[in-house]
Amino acid sequence: MDDPEIQETVEAILGPGAKVVDCEKKSSIKEEETLYINGIPVTLEGRDGIAIKQALITGQVPPCDLLNTLLIKTGILKAPVKLDTSLSIKSTTVTKEEVTVSRQGRVVDERSREVKEQNVYSSALTEVFEPIKVLPSADLLNGEYSNVKYYDNNGYETGSERKFGSCSSASSYESEDPPAPYKPKHCLSRDSGHLSNSQSTTKVDYTQSSADSLSSLDETDYLTEEFKKCTAYSGDNGFPNGFKNKFLPTIFGTVASDLTPKDCSNRRSLPQTPQSKSYSVIYNGEANQEGSAGTEFTQDNALVYKDGNLISGSLDALIQHMVPTDVYYPDRAYLFAFLLSSRLFIKPHDLLAKVRNLCETQQGLGNAQAASLNSGSQARFAGHLVQLLAEWTETFPYDFRDERMMDHVRKITQQCCAVNSSLRANVSLLLHNLHPRLTALEAYEKSLDAQGSAAPPADENLTDISELCPDASVLAQQLTHVELERLSFIGPEEFVQAFAKENPQLETSFKDMKKTHNLEQYVQWFNRLSYFVATQVCKYQKKKMRVRVVEYWIEVGRECFNIGNFNSLMAIIAGLNMSPIARLKKTWSKIHSGKFAILEHQMDPSSNFSSYRSTLKAAMWRSAGATDQRQRIVIPFFSLLVKDLYFLNQGCSNRLPNGHINFEKFWQLAKQVTEFMAWKQVTCPFEKDPKIISLLQHGPILNENALALASFECEPPDNNQEKERCKTLKADSASN
Repeated sequence: MDDPEIQETVEAILGPGAKVVDCEKKSSIKEEETLYINGIPVTLEGRDGIAIKQALITGQVPPCDLLNTLLIKTGILKAPVKLDTSLSIKSTTVTKEEVTVSRQGRVVDERSREVKEQNVYSSALTEVFEPIKVLPSADLLNGEYSNVKYYDNNGYETGSERKFGSCSSASSYESEDPPAPYKPKHCLSRDSGHLSNSQSTTKVDYTQSSADSLSSLDETDYLTEEFKKCTAYSGDNGFPNGFKNKFLPTIFGTVASDLTPKDCSNRRSLPQTPQSKSYSVIYNGEANQEGSAGTEFTQDNALVYKDGNLISGSLDALIQHMVPTDVYYPDRAYLFAFLLSSRLFIKPHDLLAKVRNLCETQQGLGNAQAASLNSGSQARFAGHLVQLLAEWTETFPYDFRDERMMDHVRKITQQCCAVNSSLRANVSLLLHNLHPRLTALEAYEKSLDAQGSAAPPADENLTDISELCPDASVLAQQLTHVELERLSFIGPEEFVQAFAKENPQLETSFKDMKKTHNLEQYVQWFNRLSYFVATQVCKYQKKKMRVRVVEYWIEVGRECFNIGNFNSLMAIIAGLNMSPIARLKKTWSKIHSGKFAILEHQMDPSSNFSSYRSTLKAAMWRSAGATDQRQRIVIPFFSLLVKDLYFLNQGCSNRLPNGHINFEKFWQLAKQVTEFMAWKQVTCPFEKDPKIISLLQHGPILNENALALASFECEPPDNNQEKERCKTLKADSASN
């Protein structure tokens, strides 16, 4: 044996003179990935570990059930958990100065000086989580277990083998064999996204043309924590107990289904569309037709699917798909996406008119003979139709400022109540909930008009915001009040209508509709805040006071960042970066530049605001699992959100070559707008100070030219360009 190390080891064990004839070496390497939670190592293994790892790498939120499973296994949730979150940012600025002395072209002396400035910013947050009873998802949903693979919303296959039961008429099973006699359970519907307690009998059919085989294959297939807040539905009409409870946004999170491809036809008929021209009535999922002519799909009554997801269809087919029957109710995600983007092709009042016409011609609404022959099915259908109106009025209430919409609502509800008199209370509550929202909108718009026309009080002309509110964190909280109030009045349809009126090629016009301008007003608020910041700086002639004000606003921006108020943060940064402020070199030389550099880095526009987008994802993650209202706040940089939605709107408005509407773009737009809806519904938890808010919204601001003049008075122009600019401004000011 030539290896002296092995020979030495053997002799040490067996004694001198031992001869090594042969040796076999074995080595094993064990790799494991560990996630540390409060210092406790949690090994990421198995499919659950892979899912969490991939979610963290891609910046997504891991499914809550996976996180809870790991926390329970490691014993973290068995006792109160103290969670310490800390953020440390270190910034180093190196300034190097070189001086060269030359005489007659020869360097006689050369010196250099290097100054290194280190800035450290840190923040810490401590939370205590108390243990609560953790139930399996299937128990929470009262569903059934079956041997099917479950994929979460991020597309990761989990180890749980669970099956969500469904009470919708459009139900489907992914297990190999259909269950025994099917009895609906009071559970979360995969289609509707809310608790259902319908007692109607549902026939399960496995043919592709069956109304029941549509299922949620054509819509989204996800469930989120928000659904736990939904009220239980009861009764044949499908309305919630305590209908006064406020509806939640229609959908949350990912819209497009991430489930594995399902074995289904690319084209499917509509559950409420007769396959022939003869009149048909659907009883408990079985279509009974007086005639059997023509069962082939046509371009007008078929929707196109890919991997179980609705991707396109004609306008008429999409409208028919939203019309309920006695055993079918459209998916809530589909309703939201279609009602949001369909206004690019048809006005809301025309859409509701078409829905009413389809209900009358296909479902026999208002037909006394049909109602008497099929009283049970007609009553269920009427309940579904009123439920459709309730969701429409809750999600898009501003559509009903149009008297033509209200006229259709009155006629439809009268017809429904004639079929099912028990719906009168539900209709009354529907209108009762709609009225205060429209009244509040009118009052809000009047207040904005008054703000724009009213002159600021005389005593506010000299008010310094830092004197009225010395604490920067309090001012950040008051800014959050203003932001959330203005956000709450922006309707989701405003994003679509704002772009539609700029595109003359669209098939619909909004000139005859009473529009809302809350979106534009919110953009104007951003500009006002930027000019307000700049005005507060330039109002002081003394450099020391300007330095104090700039540092104050930097601290306010930092507090906005901690709260999650990114819109106010960006407005403050924009105000401090305006030319009249940025040119004040003597002022900036006295300011601790590291703090401002950190804020600017967070809102750096490079790479399409990649730094901000990463921070926004983190804020969304924090908000999703937060119990403290303060941690639920997410106020996005609004101008960037509008820009993103603009490009999605462009895709929505373009038809496909076959004339179909591109519904894939509808899903994408709905996802973005739904996230916004969740953000704007957060209640501001901070105490409101009317004086500070009044100064922020009514305080005097200087326009661009006045700011430039004030800046030159603070620090004289130091180059020819600035001198010319100053002369021009003074001349214009004198002439006025």
